[in-house]
Amino acid sequence: MRLQGKIVLVTGAARRVGRSIALALGERGARLALHFNRSRREALRLASDIKEGFGRDAAVFQADLSDARQAARLADSVARRFGAVHVLVNNASVYEATRFGRTSPKDWDRNMSVNLRAPFFLSQAAAPWMRRSGGGKIINIGDWAGERPYTDRIPYCVSKAGLVALNTALAKELAPDIQVNAVLPGAVLLPDDYPPGKRAAVIRAAPLKRLGTPRDVAEAVVFLIEGGDFITGAALPVDGGRLIA
Repeated sequence: MRLQGKIVLVTGAARRVGRSIALALGERGARLALHFNRSRREALRLASDIKEGFGRDAAVFQADLSDARQAARLADSVARRFGAVHVLVNNASVYEATRFGRTSPKDWDRNMSVNLRAPFFLSQAAAPWMRRSGGGKIINIGDWAGERPYTDRIPYCVSKAGLVALNTALAKELAPDIQVNAVLPGAVLLPDDYPPGKRAAVIRAAPLKRLGTPRDVAEAVVFLIEGGDFITGAALPVDGGRLIA
């Protein structure tokens, strides 16, 4: 699939990795549906940057993906605005510390609803639109920690492990006309308040001995869309080698 002129929905597009993904897709000629929950100002700025920088159509869409009904309606809203949905990038994610002894049912449900349930219902809603256009692509943004969980974020890690399983299940369910793949980022953008000592430890733990960048993830997404027509059900680590360390 060539991105030129294709309609792409990116969830959690306004900031951080989502922003880099959206910019990379706009650069390749995609028409962007930019989802946000609370970051309206950043989403509008991104839409403006895409229009001015690449001359591509871009529109913003608000939805709280912890609400399954809003997640399901999002794809239909995009299709009504653009006339189709060709690609879905499930990027939106909750990422927060949840210590084992203090994790509440609300913490658990928030991670599962946004990180795992929303990608399913978005895919369910987008798939018919993709089939009307002759096929499509779904890219799930997971995490290397879905394969190797770490402490203090158990709900997050389990939700991302579930996303890997969902990725495989959707690839089987939606074949042959829709390809479904995942990108598993490692340390590409640490939290703003990450302590210097922990930051150094993360770098030491990676075989490549450096942090990645959001652009590394974005380029993997572009590859799976434009170069991955014979790839489905794959989970591509973009982690500096952490999974093999």
